[in-house]
Amino acid sequence: MGIRASLIGAPTDIGAGMRGASMGPEALRVAGIARTLESQGVAVQDRGDLSGPANPQLPAHDGYRHLAQVRAWNIAVHDAVQKDLASGQLPILLGGDHCLSIGSISAVARHCRRVHRALRVLWLDAHADFNTSVLTPSGNIHGMPVACLCGLGPAELIDLSDQVPAIDPRSIRQIGIRSVDQGEKRLVHEVNIDVFDMRYIDEVGIRRTLEVALADMDPSTHLHVSFDVDFLDPDIAPGVGTTVPGGPSYREAQLCMEMIADTGRLASLDIMELNPALDLRNRTAEVAVDLVASLFGKSTLMRR
Repeated sequence: MGIRASLIGAPTDIGAGMRGASMGPEALRVAGIARTLESQGVAVQDRGDLSGPANPQLPAHDGYRHLAQVRAWNIAVHDAVQKDLASGQLPILLGGDHCLSIGSISAVARHCRRVHRALRVLWLDAHADFNTSVLTPSGNIHGMPVACLCGLGPAELIDLSDQVPAIDPRSIRQIGIRSVDQGEKRLVHEVNIDVFDMRYIDEVGIRRTLEVALADMDPSTHLHVSFDVDFLDPDIAPGVGTTVPGGPSYREAQLCMEMIADTGRLASLDIMELNPALDLRNRTAEVAVDLVASLFGKSTLMRR
């Protein structure tokens, strides 16, 4: 049986400091994500968009912006992802800002424990997203999802899985990181997350980076990819709210996705932080969809 995937739209920028990521799901649809996946033999079911509270655009309160609304959105995401995993679907979360990965990965972790599978998370991002309310004055929760998943965050967000922390920090591999605050860096080292930053990629190359990041997975490992579009260099992906120069090139990103596909273990996916309000004629959405096609088997490989 081929892959059966579901598209789950989460049209909110509730955790971000800049508006616009709420339009990301529709931009990905306009760029042809369903049609592109179907061309790779994937049976696609579009679940439409989840609903949740509007963005009140309030300042931080007790260190967090929109905590109640962020929790509501993440519960909706968690429940939708968990339902599709239980029915044998490969859930693809269309963001929305990256705070929503708290809900999706909490659901994936819960599912893996239920079916006794190991979990590997590839976090493709310019940022470590390991801030806390103490470290960031903005209170924007899209900078905190990895910390929350590792149990460092408000009770409202660390309790979405069936245990705290939701995941073992050693199951995460962060790739493409190039913007980390000093306090954030200290916390990342304390919990022992494997980080393959851009200097590492510059030194050893994207191929070796992925070989190391994907090593030691057994055949039953559930591989989750959380793809923040700002992982990419802004020259090829300008449509994000937090661009950071010096990211992977188009070819490096393609090889990254093709090597993930080669494992045959991709079982869930987030596509996050696409901001059409900052894009050029939906260019970033089209690049993201092209890369997602490579995650599902599209390849430039010609040699036998």
